[in-house]
Amino acid sequence: MVVIASIFLGSLIALTSATPTPRSGMLVRSSRSDAPAGFVHKGAAPPDKSIPLRIALVQNNMAGLEKALYDVSTPGNLNYGKHLSKEQVEAYVKPAKASVDAVNAFLESNDIHATTLSPTGDWLGFSASVSKANEMFDADFSVYTHSATGQELIRTLSYSIPSSLQEHLDIVHPTTTFTAGNGSLPLDFVRLKKNGTATPPGVQFGSVPSSCSSTITPACLQALYGLPTALATQSSNEIAVAGFLNQFAQQADLTDFLIALRPDLDPNTAFTLDTIDGGSNPQDPNDAGPEANLDTQYTVGVAQGVPVTFISAGPDNTDGFAGFLDMINHLLSMDNPPQVLSTSYSFNEPDLDQGAASNLCNAYMQLGARGVSIFFASGDGGVAGAQSTSCTSFVPTFPSTCPYVTSVGSTQGVPETSASFSGGGFSNFFPLPPYQSSAVASYLNSIGSTNAGNFNANGRGFPDIAAQGMNVEIFVGGVAGIVAGTSCSTPIFASTVALINDQLIAAGKSPLGFINPLIYANPSAFNDITSGNNPGCNTSGFPATSGWDPVTGLGSPNFGALSTAAGL
Repeated sequence: MVVIASIFLGSLIALTSATPTPRSGMLVRSSRSDAPAGFVHKGAAPPDKSIPLRIALVQNNMAGLEKALYDVSTPGNLNYGKHLSKEQVEAYVKPAKASVDAVNAFLESNDIHATTLSPTGDWLGFSASVSKANEMFDADFSVYTHSATGQELIRTLSYSIPSSLQEHLDIVHPTTTFTAGNGSLPLDFVRLKKNGTATPPGVQFGSVPSSCSSTITPACLQALYGLPTALATQSSNEIAVAGFLNQFAQQADLTDFLIALRPDLDPNTAFTLDTIDGGSNPQDPNDAGPEANLDTQYTVGVAQGVPVTFISAGPDNTDGFAGFLDMINHLLSMDNPPQVLSTSYSFNEPDLDQGAASNLCNAYMQLGARGVSIFFASGDGGVAGAQSTSCTSFVPTFPSTCPYVTSVGSTQGVPETSASFSGGGFSNFFPLPPYQSSAVASYLNSIGSTNAGNFNANGRGFPDIAAQGMNVEIFVGGVAGIVAGTSCSTPIFASTVALINDQLIAAGKSPLGFINPLIYANPSAFNDITSGNNPGCNTSGFPATSGWDPVTGLGSPNFGALSTAAGL
């Protein structure tokens, strides 16, 4: 999995227990004891330096939206499948006029005029000098250097807001969130001696070719999971693939992939390009990105016939999430967003401000309520997030810990076992959601005191499901090779859901949307993975067991059983 630089470079840190004393009339909104591991304090930021900031206003009725999301996503509910319109969702989110007026009055009193950044006006953006920001928010903005990449960030360890705004202003961002977005830990691309190791498509479910033990291809996935090979028929059914960090998807490589591994498909099948934040997608072979190629090849090449859009996020973002927030606001602004979003990037949860993470998580809830299935890779460091041995507590990854997305872990081999790198664990930000309470309770009871003290037993567990993630064949720069990671598993499972959506839409039914209540109610729709573990932090991590576990979730998909559970 390609990761944003600071995502997997920190160990869990505790928020400070000694709350800073704000000046009169101010209320501490967020503070932390120190910068995350991997960041070095370099000194005070220049007072006249202009920095971009964003304000999230208190949203109207997120509890009501959450109830509406569960209603439309839970089988048996009278509203199941009746996804909300853009306008209905926005009515839950739009801040009260009193909040808009109060926050704008505060900004204007400081000679600042904000720009609205989201469809409902819950996010405002502006720039201010460091000295002005320090004054407005009782902060101490300083320069921090990310050791691995050399990127400099201007952040503060604490900030406050006027107490008169506590019911109106949710967070100021990025303040105590530390994310460095100009570097990556790339997929390890291993060149193959020959191209096209797949048997011809159409292998019967269960008849897994012997080659799949060493190299995973679309034909292997069809045999393992019972995926259909016929072209999807519904043009309204779409998949969006998120691209970050100058990972560019190559049409020429997709063509080579289809010729070698899906010879039954038109080799000229293309994806559509969409861009945000100055994004681009150059087609020189030297620009080929293993992550972007993987994500497009295993959506176009597995969900055959489903239109795929590659959304390339460029460097012109100031959202403090390396473009994640801009990406979701871009999708929320659409009248008809794609029914599936696949993202193979994430952050270490402790690197983020909890309020900021909650706001981004709420944006995923908005999309889910509108009928979008959102998938995130669970990470490639087992329980350590960063593939680190220095952590003393397990490191969950975000957005996988957001309860409104579906987190995807990895399996390997034939028969399948868990992949040792498969990220998993429990959130320190988000509580256990109702749809997985029984499954998680059973797991925790089964492991007893294992790893006690290393994780939050009351947190949202992840991943939710899994798919093959080891020795997956792709093409990069005209060359065939294999890669590994939960970023392989994510587009594979996203494609599985897109194929089910195609059949649902053809039958006059709604697409799946937020799938977690459905899948936890139907664990038999998955191939249960009961062996392996995900080590990290100088431990063996969690063991995979019968039922849900924080290594492979509920297991890998059985397309026929999952389709039946979906009402087909």
